[in-house]
Amino acid sequence: MEERTRAYLRGRFRDHYRRTEITPPPAANEREWGYIPWTEGPDTTMVRHRSLLELGDLSEFLVRKRPRHVYFSAGRFRDPGASSMHEKEWQSADLVFDLDADHLPSVTLGEDSYGEMLATCQDALRRLLDFLENDFAFEDLEIVFSGGRGYHVHVRDSNVLHLEREHRREIVDYVRGIGLEFDDLIETETVAGLGRKTPTERRTLRTEGGWGARTHDHFMTFVDELLELEEDAALERLQSFDGIGEGKAQATLNAARNNREQLEAGNVTVHTAVAQLAERFTSLAVERDNAPIDEPVTTDTNRLIRLPGSLHGGSGLKTVRLERDEIADFDPLVDAVPETFEGHEITVDVSDGGEVELGGDTFTVSEGDQSLPEYVAVFLMARGRAEKEKE
Repeated sequence: MEERTRAYLRGRFRDHYRRTEITPPPAANEREWGYIPWTEGPDTTMVRHRSLLELGDLSEFLVRKRPRHVYFSAGRFRDPGASSMHEKEWQSADLVFDLDADHLPSVTLGEDSYGEMLATCQDALRRLLDFLENDFAFEDLEIVFSGGRGYHVHVRDSNVLHLEREHRREIVDYVRGIGLEFDDLIETETVAGLGRKTPTERRTLRTEGGWGARTHDHFMTFVDELLELEEDAALERLQSFDGIGEGKAQATLNAARNNREQLEAGNVTVHTAVAQLAERFTSLAVERDNAPIDEPVTTDTNRLIRLPGSLHGGSGLKTVRLERDEIADFDPLVDAVPETFEGHEITVDVSDGGEVELGGDTFTVSEGDQSLPEYVAVFLMARGRAEKEKE
């Protein structure tokens, strides 16, 4: 990036901060702060180990330094400005989750557009929130569009703030479905059969919530699809599963036809073949319903995370706090465009053209000098695809 471009972006970031009120996180004075300035060269140098006391008034700091990126720590410390983590004296930490579109298994880099990647990431966010709100019953959540490729969720319930790394790892394993076994989802009870001297064992897949309910939903969807098929097609479909031959396929189809209510209730002992088949849907539930978070972020009690309300130096977009009911209608490529950069055009020299989705429009940008809406030009300059043209 040329100095002319850096100087322009520094100035426009300052203009944005002059007209924007930034709300700091809770216990802001107990957190470490860091930022990346608009420095020359390919390497980004983080200025960190700063306390809020050292930075001064946050709004004045942002106007004065107009940083490229600004962060605060998930951790809270007795002395956040100390130069080593040991000297800081860790007290507690938010439980932070990071979803990055670049790391999602359902995203194809080089093929999916920026908008498609962010839409996929928003779907992953909904799955993550399902775990946090319904499985863990967390209530104090802050949801943030990162301004770049994804979303952050900060959990600040009092019962999680003091969790050590290994306990945070257990939460990560749960939402990722790591190590999940079908037997973990089963409740077993002994039932005295009518007219039988020997009691039997009933195994029931938990359906009231959690991974049991997710597995059960996929299994029952399959059962209902099976019942819509002709018998030969249904038997063929069942035999496509490893270990299910003609006999087990017929027994499973009979159970689906004659005992659907029992299957709906989670009873997988109507036939051994049913239990064997239902078990296959645990891995399907994990594949489709897990939350593909960036695992090291959640386990790191000292992690620095982007400040909501600040600008992302790699896109020029805002880091946006979201209420739970705003997610469905939130379009990051429209709603995260700073008003400061709207309403006028500037000229840039584009080195890497192509389509740009931003502000509700799609721009086909060719290489060379271009007059573009400023928010598009800032996006291209921030991503290293354009330089500010000489005045």
